[in-house]
Order: sequence, then C-alpha cells, then structure tokens
Amino acid sequence: MSRQLTFSIFRYNPNTPEIKPYMQEYKLTESTGMTIFVALNQIREEQDPSLMFDFVCRAAICGSCAMVINGKPRLACKTLTKDLPDTITLMPLPVFKLIGDLSVDTGTWFRHMALKTEAWIHTEKEFDPGTLEERMDNETALKIYEAERCIECGCCIAGCATANIREDFLGAAGINRVARFMVDPRDERSDWQYFEVIGSDEGAFGCMGLMACDDNCPMGLPLQMQLAFVRRKMAVVGWKKR
Repeated sequence: MSRQLTFSIFRYNPNTPEIKPYMQEYKLTESTGMTIFVALNQIREEQDPSLMFDFVCRAAICGSCAMVINGKPRLACKTLTKDLPDTITLMPLPVFKLIGDLSVDTGTWFRHMALKTEAWIHTEKEFDPGTLEERMDNETALKIYEAERCIECGCCIAGCATANIREDFLGAAGINRVARFMVDPRDERSDWQYFEVIGSDEGAFGCMGLMACDDNCPMGLPLQMQLAFVRRKMAVVGWKKR
C-alpha cells in the first residue's frame, strides 16, 4: 500500500513582503520511484501552481533543484521519497538570495566567485586556432576532471558554517575551482598570484573544518582534500613571504 506523504514547504515571495514567510502543508500519495522533484511537480500541477522551485535537467547535472530537505542540502531530483519519513520539510538554500519559496539565485553567487578567483586559463601564449590541443598526461587530466565535476548546485555553500556567517567567503566550491587551475599545466600563474586570490580567511584559511561540504556534495567530490591541497601550497607561500 502506498504511503501518504506530508510535505511542509517554505512559502515566501519577496515581491509581496507584506505576507510573512510561512510553512504550507500538502498531502500526496507516494508512487514508485518518486523523487522530491517529481513530488514538487505533482504538487504544482495538481494542487498549487503558485509554488516556486527550480529545475532544468532532472538528472543531477545542472544543480538547479538544490534545496534543504529535512535539514540537509540535497538535490530534489536525486532524493527519493522512499528514503525519507512520511513528513518531509523543504526549505530554500541559505546564503543565496531568495527568489521565492524554494527558488534561490545561485547564478549571481557563482559568477562573482568565478570573477574573484579569475577562473580561466592565464597564459601569455597567443591563441592559434590552427594548432592541435596541448597534450597532458592522464594523471593530470584526471585531477582536472575531478574538480570539473562540480555542478555548482550550492549544497556545499549552504551547509558551510563560515559561508553562513561571512558573505565574502569563497567556500568549498571556490577553493575547488582554484585547485583545478593550480594543477592545470596550461595556467601560468605563480603560487604568489594564487595567494593574492585565495591566501586569506576569505579563501583557504577561512574554513572551520566541519566537513559539511564533503557531507553535502551530491557528486561526492573530495572537497576537503582539495582544501588541504590548496591550503598547504598557500601556507608555504605565506611563510616565504615572512
């Protein structure tokens, strides 16, 4: 027999500030293989078309459907209702600007992070579209690929104590982004140039070490290992500076 699920969902529209935030309950019959994403679409189609939440790919690739599910940042499309109790509480991700209900603006945050970390290849070489791509060994390519698996969903940022306290903290996603370019042989930045970007409490030295980023990453990225890699390199640069 299918379960009856109760969804307690955060409701608030910043465009109507006179209506204070509140929790609204919806009842739904659980179906086989139901995800939070499927449940939300069913609620919006059958019960409340005003409910706001984000989605694009439905395949844990775009990261758009991240939200706090029973107190933990997760992807709605990847979270099965069968793994949750009968009552499910849904909240928007903290840290990011609220658009409405469960929808937040992660794009502006990640764009700012990309600009702050200068997340592009820095080289003095003149681009020649006629030349072959530069070769690199498999080990280096795999290290870059591991960092590139980040889908920028914001789960690591939402669960980070420092990011919830400080607006200027780059978080695990930002540190992971820097680590990706540190191992890329095509990037010609020096360790000192990286230190200028991330060698402070806004970057590598702001982490409290609570490991929420590792716990919450839906892609299973080794974010604490990336932090340790960057922090070691920046600590050496900082020591030499003295």
